[in-house]
Amino acid sequence: MARWQGIGMPATQLDLRGLAAEQPPSRRHVASVVDDAEEVRVLGPVPALAAVLARLWRRDRLPAVPVAWEPADDAASRGLARALGVGSGAERELPLVRDDHGGVLLWHGRVTAFGAPRRPLARRLGSQAYNDDQRVANGPVTRIDVRPDWTAVDRISVAVVTLPLRPVRRTTGRALQVASAPAQVTRDGVPFDREVTKWTWYGDDRVRWLLRP
Repeated sequence: MARWQGIGMPATQLDLRGLAAEQPPSRRHVASVVDDAEEVRVLGPVPALAAVLARLWRRDRLPAVPVAWEPADDAASRGLARALGVGSGAERELPLVRDDHGGVLLWHGRVTAFGAPRRPLARRLGSQAYNDDQRVANGPVTRIDVRPDWTAVDRISVAVVTLPLRPVRRTTGRALQVASAPAQVTRDGVPFDREVTKWTWYGDDRVRWLLRP
């Protein structure tokens, strides 16, 4: 932990550049740095930024605590940095996509059959899913992919793959609700720590976070 002189008051620096692109940081470590910070500068991959925003949300400190991000050099970090315009422009208040298990989603979420091999097309998942009032799945699917839409406010993009080589069903909306057989959820590359049979991602219109350029 270090102090970094940003815009206005000094910022607390959280250096998580040692994390792999799909490795979550220690919750205890994040809390020890973030809980008393007046401004945070995060160095590291997407899961590091997601962990900081989730902690600030749990402490009811969004958007009072501005966040700056120096992304890692992996594909997800580069993609998210481009989408957010990191390093350019002015300070901005941004929406937040949350889930009903206390996490946030910044770049990519996925739902697949629990216990499936790492090859995403190897098994199918019985599911029913709605993107707002649109039914996007009703039966076996290979996977459901979700991305925050950073060109809009409180909106996510959903892609449902039923079978390889079949057309992908794409929709947009504020929320995705999934009920399924035991499923594995992955948030920004990090697998959720247990199987689930229900999951919701949604753009929370009550929450905003402040990104420092």
